[in-house]
Formats: sequence, structure tokens, C-alpha cells
Amino acid sequence: MRPDILNPLFAEVTSLKGVGPGLAKPLDKLGLHRVLDVAFHLPSGFVDRIPRDELDMADAGRTIAITLTPVDYKTSSSPRGPTRVHATDAKGNYVSLVYFGGSSGWVRKLLPLSEAKRVSGKLELYGQELQIVHPDLIEAGEGFREREAIYPLSEGLTSRRLSDFAHQAIERAPDLPEWIEPGLKAKHDWPGWREALARAHADPQDGKARERLAYDELFANQLALMLVRGEARAKRGRALQGDGRLRDALKLPYTPTGAQTRTIGEIAGDMAQSRPMLRLLQGDVGSGKTLVATMALLIAVEAGAQGALLAPTEILARQHFDTLGRMLGSLGVRVAALTGRDKGRVREATLMGLASGEIDILIGTHAIFQEGVGYRDLGLVVVDEQHRFGVAERLMLQAKGQVPPHLLVMTATPIPRTLQLATHGEMDVSRLDEMPPGREPIRTTVIAEDRLGDVVEGLGRHLAAGKQSYWVCPLVEESEKTDLAAAEARAAALSARFGDRIGLVHGRMKPAEKDAVMARFASGALGVLVATTVIEVGVDVPNATLIVIEHADRFGLAQLHQLRGRVGRGGGVSHCILLRSERLNETARERLALMRDTTDGFLIAERDLDLRGGGEWLGTRQSGQQGFRLPMPENLKELMTAANDDARLLEHQDRALATPRGTAARIALYLFERDAGVQLLRSG
Repeated sequence: MRPDILNPLFAEVTSLKGVGPGLAKPLDKLGLHRVLDVAFHLPSGFVDRIPRDELDMADAGRTIAITLTPVDYKTSSSPRGPTRVHATDAKGNYVSLVYFGGSSGWVRKLLPLSEAKRVSGKLELYGQELQIVHPDLIEAGEGFREREAIYPLSEGLTSRRLSDFAHQAIERAPDLPEWIEPGLKAKHDWPGWREALARAHADPQDGKARERLAYDELFANQLALMLVRGEARAKRGRALQGDGRLRDALKLPYTPTGAQTRTIGEIAGDMAQSRPMLRLLQGDVGSGKTLVATMALLIAVEAGAQGALLAPTEILARQHFDTLGRMLGSLGVRVAALTGRDKGRVREATLMGLASGEIDILIGTHAIFQEGVGYRDLGLVVVDEQHRFGVAERLMLQAKGQVPPHLLVMTATPIPRTLQLATHGEMDVSRLDEMPPGREPIRTTVIAEDRLGDVVEGLGRHLAAGKQSYWVCPLVEESEKTDLAAAEARAAALSARFGDRIGLVHGRMKPAEKDAVMARFASGALGVLVATTVIEVGVDVPNATLIVIEHADRFGLAQLHQLRGRVGRGGGVSHCILLRSERLNETARERLALMRDTTDGFLIAERDLDLRGGGEWLGTRQSGQQGFRLPMPENLKELMTAANDDARLLEHQDRALATPRGTAARIALYLFERDAGVQLLRSG
């Protein structure tokens, strides 16, 4: 139960003075629902206002604060034209205050004639006249702050308003006992938690304050994962040791790589223990994770238990079902599928077979763990593309067996070693760092968008040779609608050139529609699949040997690498064309150069972390994972290692969190909403 001392921070945001229904909506858009959310919504920068008594052309380009008196209005005949307010300073010097868009009525109300107002904004020269476009603050009196924080905003909010709300939130923040180890706090010269919060809002450049807050969140996360790991290790599961009869009978057309053999051995060793396995399997695109998962599932079946394979999408679930059905059918292993599409008698028959033990391996989406889905003896759960599932989901999966089943989670998205601690600190890790022999590296070319015509001509030659291709359209904004519009426009343009050989898939299609298009592409009926990033996971068409990615500079390295992995799945050479914008910043240029020069996903992941920092990796962009809300500093790797070491030490010395520091750490877990770890404490 949350400590009472934190209750003021978890009150609704409407409890803050000045927050009514009107302001609650824009705050909600920013995810600010409670006082705590406002406290953790740190400014992104600040503006320095230079106080002036009179206008001076030498201040052009600077943000000034000055008292002005409106003397005249000038409106445009065009509805979209500007409204200009001519105003004078105390010496009679003129300046235009310029507003674009909407009616001039609200401007007249804001700046009535002959009424002096304190105005702040960037002074600019327009010809030989001075102007301020959209002043950032206007008020009566002399109440401006010369330095003011600038916050991430939504429509209807100002930084001044958010700053006022943040100060109220800080006033409600209690003095909390210290959870950081004293020596570490002294080494970094960090302030106390409440002081750090106040300083971070007062000065966005206060590195020590922000570093302290970031460390707190990392520490709470690491401690929660250590508690989860400790509880899992303390549970008694079921040792599964197969006799090898099914694995030996499996006829493979190739020899497993050394990495596959090593990893299968690690998993078999885990499953032979009475404590439940918690293992993360990282394998680059094409490294052979499916074979490893299949061997793990066969170990469970050999030992008389059932296995379940959980995929994030119906496309990927059906693909796994087809692959394992072909591989295991001759061995007498009974494999079934269950997704949200399965209804009526088909679903009932699957559920009955599962409960009776007639089904050995079940493959599907989240539907395989819904209420009403019962297993006779679930011994192993394999989760594919783990980034869709957070810690809470992983714990839920383990609750499905009569005793906690072994758990193997897999990802084709290499995770930098530093961030493994943040997202999977409770798990052991295996890496498939070796590619199967004979697999050709994908040849990657970066081409400017003004050569789009050449790319389309090359696509025509590719189709004429009997090959297939993907064409990926970018996420122009954080909007599914604009993403879809770009894909539809490209599909229409290519259809005008190549006719009915063009297909389109996107995230807003119904699963049955999407599967139908994918089936036509897999069968060869379609030559080009135009898609949004919905194809990033779970598409396997060996004859597709070309992928074109538009506006490649708008994607992160990890996502580009995943998309590139859609090709190169058959024999021969595959190609990836990255269409770039005309103007590139230095970071985008480095990203595309790295994609061109290497296909090593682990190297790309580490470089992606260096180029973009930990904020996006640790944020909310990956569904399923609980995001980090406080900005991550440049020294993330150092802080993450320190947080992991300290959390591990505290969990080892005081697992019940009963000492004074342990009690403080409990409060931190609740403060940063990692309290699932507290719930697991046997003594808590």
C-alpha cells in the first residue's frame, strides 16, 4: 500500500490552484493527470529576458521585456493576414506587435489602446522598423521573471502556467528519507530529492539536480527488477529434462551454428533446474532464434509438459504455426494456433485439446493467455519479439501454470548492454552473435530523394527478373493518419506504373484484410508490398530481395535495421535502398553511413544509443515497457551501472527492505511507480 507521505503527490491535477476543467484537458494531453506528473514534467530550456526602458535597434535578435502602450491597430484584408498592433515605449519609439491567424478581436482585448502593458518577446528588424512577432508574455505591471523556464506544451497552456503549477507541486512534495547510499551521494555531490526537484525546475541547466533525479528513477527501476528476480529465484518450479528423442529425430537441412548450440545448452541447463528459467535470447535478424525456441519447446514436450509460444501479431503467430507445423508434424508433436480471430467451434476444439493435453504446443497472440484458456500442464512459455511485453506481462505469463513455467523471451532488436539492465535486469541473457554460413550480407545503398525516378526504374527491372520488393513509407509525424496517407499515395503512384502487382498494408487494416494481402505477397501474386512500419516484425518472404525505405533519415538505427531484415531471407544477394532527404543534419548523416557500412545489429544498437541517447530507448515508445519519465543525462551508462550495482547490493543485504535505508527505498519504489517489486516481498 502506498505510504501516506506520498498521497499529496498522487492527488488529481485538478487539486492544484488554477486547474479547472478547461486546463485539465491540455494537461491530460501531456499525460499530466496527477500532481506527481506535473512535478516530473521538467522544463526543456529557458528564456532570458533583457529588461529595457526603451527600444533600441541594437537589441534586434534578443528577447527583451519592456513596457509598451498600444496606439493603433492595423488588420489585413486577408483572413490569414496578420494583425499589427502599433505601440510606443516611454520615449515614444514605435514597434509593431504582430499576430498571425484568427480574428483580431482577441488581440484588441489583450492589448487595449492607451493601456500600458509589460511585453516580452524577440525584437526583430523588418526593413527599417522594429517588430515583435507573437510576444510570449503580456501583462500589466512589472511582474516578469527575467529568466523563465520553457516547458513542453500542448495547445491551451503556457510555460508560465506550467511553471506556476510546478511550483505548487514542489510545495506539496514532502521531505523524504534518503535512499541513495551516502558515499555515492557524496561522490557525485547530489542534492537531496526535494531540493533536486526544485532546482531542476528553477534552472534547466542544473546538471547535478537532473542527474540526481534521473539516478533515482533508474535506481527504483533496478531495485524493482532485482526484487522480481529474487522472488522468481525463490519460487519452486518444475525441472524439465528431456530425453532427446524428439530433438534427435528432427531432421535439419543445415548444421546449427556454434552460437545456436551454445544457447540451446544454456536453455536446457536452465530448464533442468527446479527454479523457473528467466532468460532473454537476443539474436540479430536471421541468426536462427526460431530453431532455438523450437528446441526449447521440444525439451518441454519430451518431459511430458506443454509449451506455448506467444507472438505480438497474428501475422507472426500464423507464420510460426506454419513453420513449426512443417518441422514437427512428422515427429508426432501436436501443434495448434489460437488468435483473436478464432471463434466458435474452432476455438472450443483448441481449448478442449489444450485442457486435455492433446495439444503439445500452442502458438498464438495474447489470446493464448486470456481468461478461460487452461493448460493441462504448461511447462514453458516462449515470448517472441519481447519489446511488446513489459515486466508485468512477463509475470502474468508465469502465473498460468500449475507451478511457474520456465520463461524464454526473444528479440530480434539488439539491446545495448547498458539498457539490458533497465529493461531486463531480472533475466539471464543469451546472445546469438553468429550468422548461419552462406548467408549473404544485405547490400545497402543511400540515395537522395531527387533520384526517386531512378529507383522506380530499378524496381521495374527487379520485378521483370521475377523478384519481389517491399516499399516502406515513413511515419511523417506521430500520427497514424499521416503515415497511412504517405503509404496510400505511394501505392497509388506505383500502381499507375506497375498495375495490380502492387499491394498495400497498414496498421489500420483489419487483421483478416492484412493477412489476405500478406498471403498474396507470400504466394508471389503481388510483386511489391507498400507498407508502413507494420512489416517491421513478422514477415518472411524469401523471394523478396529488395526493400526501399523512404525518408530513411527519419527512422532510428534500430528500426532501420529491423526493416532491412525483411529481405535477405532466401538465397542470393538482397538489396536495401535508403532514400534520404536533401538536407541532413550530422546525426542523420552518421546514422545512414553506419547502416551502409555494417549489418551487425549489436554494433548498430550500441551506436544508436550513442547518437540518440537513452531517452528514447527508455521512454514510452516501446509498448509494454514502463517508460522512464525523467530526462536521461549524457552519462547514462555510468549511472545505470551504479544504480544496478547499488540495487543488487541492497536487495542482497536487505531483501525485506526493513532497515532505515530499505524503508526509504520502499518509498522510492512507490514514488516512481515501480511498486510491483514491493508487492512481491514475502515479508512486505
